[in-house]
Amino acid sequence: MMTPDQLKAEILTKTAEYYRLVHERQQHASFSPGESRVNYAGRVFNEQELVNLVDSSLEFWLTYGRYSRQFEKDLADYLGTRFCLLVNSGSSANLLAFSTLTSPLLGDRQIKRGDEVITVAAGFPTTIAPIIQYGAVPVFVDVELETANICVAQLEQAWSPKTRAVMLAHSLGNPFNINAVKAFCEKHNLWLVEDNCDALGSTYEGKLTGTWGDIGTSSFYPPHHMTMGEGGAVYTSNPLLNKIALSIRDWGRDCWCPSGKDNTCGCRFTKQFGKLPVGYDHKYVYSHFGYNLKATDLQAAIGCAQLEKVPAFVEKRKANYARLYNGLIDLPQIEIFRPYPESEPSWFGFLMTVTSKAGFTRNDLAKHLESKNIQTRNLFAGNITKHPCFESLHEGVDYRIAVPLVNTDKIMNDSFWIGLYPGMGDTRLDYMIKTIREFCA
Repeated sequence: MMTPDQLKAEILTKTAEYYRLVHERQQHASFSPGESRVNYAGRVFNEQELVNLVDSSLEFWLTYGRYSRQFEKDLADYLGTRFCLLVNSGSSANLLAFSTLTSPLLGDRQIKRGDEVITVAAGFPTTIAPIIQYGAVPVFVDVELETANICVAQLEQAWSPKTRAVMLAHSLGNPFNINAVKAFCEKHNLWLVEDNCDALGSTYEGKLTGTWGDIGTSSFYPPHHMTMGEGGAVYTSNPLLNKIALSIRDWGRDCWCPSGKDNTCGCRFTKQFGKLPVGYDHKYVYSHFGYNLKATDLQAAIGCAQLEKVPAFVEKRKANYARLYNGLIDLPQIEIFRPYPESEPSWFGFLMTVTSKAGFTRNDLAKHLESKNIQTRNLFAGNITKHPCFESLHEGVDYRIAVPLVNTDKIMNDSFWIGLYPGMGDTRLDYMIKTIREFCA
């Protein structure tokens, strides 16, 4: 008769064997140019993710638990931040990061309805959505074509006495000009939120992105640098911001007891909060209007295994970018976006802009690549202010455009990107290079 520990060990051994029989073969399937699909992104994993997932499922602790705590510690250690909170998506991470800055605990630095937040329109909508949903006003400036990041020369034109924060993403893993943005924020006493969802592992002057501002965010959706299916994180080194974010993530409660534990503070029935009676159970005291944004321990179990692979993923992304860059840089029909000298990107995608010399459009090239089984993507919203979700908003009231978004519109019309994720071998990269070159010729 097996003991539970012996049976568990056998299950995990069989799980690793199953990975090798099924998933390993799928990940190393042969590539047939023109017939095999070249996806812009994909999962890269080994038996450890599967073993962790099954191990967590056998415990059947379905919400926040030991794997979640381990992941938060490991990600904070990797980033060099004091605190990290696991959430259920990168979009939730952005929502939580912004909501944290609306807390009354921040005094005169609290973001209030009608306050302004400087950002860009060329990006993913959930960098912007929390600002609008709260009732603050996004103020849009243009981007640079060369970097697809904020044009820092326009920051002062966007500032007003109502400005309270800057919230920006590092576009496709390419760090924005952090020195200039941070100096602007310090000059005007503004919060800086780094949407680091596409840039895990990127550095600027040797320091990881997501750690320069007051709060950073990550996404662990399958196309990103690492995955746990759905998932995200918010990180900071500011104890007050972490306290607020924890409260808002966990229903808005004032208590910080971990799930399944009571009276961590030692004063569960002894204090008085708000207008509640003295001794009201601290576990049911709410200091913010919050959400439940936690991920599950099963997701975190996958994340713990993935996080160990991030350094190798980053190096592979850099190498893949270099191979594509060297294979396409001489083409006059396309312009490739580039990093600042101070930065070392962990690239999420390979962005190209069709030039006036091309004689064809972005869609012409994108459709041709898709016909050859090469997946393409636009730079997300292109210009978010042109989308139907903005039709019910009023410019100058609900949002403000500080300068004409000339380059943003150029990206909307003429730019697209292809993948370079770590699972791409040289044969796929070379096939994409060959297909683009033949079309341009």
